[in-house]
Amino acid sequence: MCYINLVKFTIEKKLKGKLGRAGTIETPHGIIETPAFVVVGTKGTVKSVNPEQVRDAGAQVILGNTYHLYLQPGDETVKKMGGLNKMMNWHGPTMTDSGGFQVFSLGAAYGKNISKVIQITDPSLLIPERFDDTAAPRLAKIGQDGVSFTSHLDGSVHYITPEKSIQIQHNIGADIIFAFDECTSPAEDLKYQEEALDRTHAWAKRSLEEHNKLNKEDKIALFGIVQGGREEKLRKKSAKVISEMEVDGKSFDGFGIGGSFAKEDMSTAVEWVNEILPEEKPRHLLGIGEPEDLFMGIENGVDLFDCVLPTRLGRNGTLYTKTGKIHITNTEYRENLMPIDEGCGCYTCKNYTKAYIAHLFHGKEMLGGTLASIHNIYFIVNLVKNIRQSILDDNFEELKKEFMLKYSK
Repeated sequence: MCYINLVKFTIEKKLKGKLGRAGTIETPHGIIETPAFVVVGTKGTVKSVNPEQVRDAGAQVILGNTYHLYLQPGDETVKKMGGLNKMMNWHGPTMTDSGGFQVFSLGAAYGKNISKVIQITDPSLLIPERFDDTAAPRLAKIGQDGVSFTSHLDGSVHYITPEKSIQIQHNIGADIIFAFDECTSPAEDLKYQEEALDRTHAWAKRSLEEHNKLNKEDKIALFGIVQGGREEKLRKKSAKVISEMEVDGKSFDGFGIGGSFAKEDMSTAVEWVNEILPEEKPRHLLGIGEPEDLFMGIENGVDLFDCVLPTRLGRNGTLYTKTGKIHITNTEYRENLMPIDEGCGCYTCKNYTKAYIAHLFHGKEMLGGTLASIHNIYFIVNLVKNIRQSILDDNFEELKKEFMLKYSK
């Protein structure tokens, strides 16, 4: 049993021959059984579903978005409403990200459709026009002290420093928050990756300093973020620096593994980092949630994942099944009287057919997105729960092989 500053992380069982483990994280709002999938509630709401539906789908923890909550309704307003949990009527553990990925999306990645995972071989995703005045104007600019950005809502200009990010997150009041970082694309050149990493490390220390000042009641845990792109040297350097960082004898309570990843080498980047990060503290892989990536992350020592895909795909009619994703608006489902995924225990599959859900999407009824999102949340959350159980039961490899064989058909 291992004790850390503000969350207690216990490893129950390790995955033989791998870095993976099953454990628990104790927070002020309850216990998270890990590995776990963190459902994203960007603006203090999981899109198209209510907190009770999220809970009934098996979710343990929700993550709010610092950037969006800062802009709307405002972190001070969230604080006046009693903090994230009370505001959204969620009684379980909560997290907030630092806003670093949104800065990346508004800056270097703006207008290039670069997401958390890209194919590095696609030349259109390279960013040589970073300093090209003819490129589309960025909505964010990065300096050594922080980031200035233009609100996508009303065009107002804001400046976020590491201290400001931590202040915002303390006002939001989640159980676990993250240090402010610079998220870079894996397509960036080595020189820029090195410069960005130095900034991330400097901002991490400033985040920790500000957190220590504000966290007088020891209610909030702070995770440091490891960056470094797809460079082994930088990833390992970052893991070492962040894991050893202390301010006034206090270190990070856990770690986030950040960055926009190249699909083909995500697993190696995660393994490089988790071989160095201290085993006794939890690790969160930020913004990753496809089924194959969950298996990869867990066997390489990841304890928490978050991703918008279950609800984003659901609202657009794409549904997870044991045999892969389906698009419910396809003609073949209009008269299909089977559930989305036979044997699924979610509310949607127990009560509705593919034909009905297809009808809702074709008729542009809001209920379609809700039912689809409930199913997708249930599918991903419970996949991770099943993976956790497989570690406890010593049959991880069997589950992985069986799942991927069906899912890849």
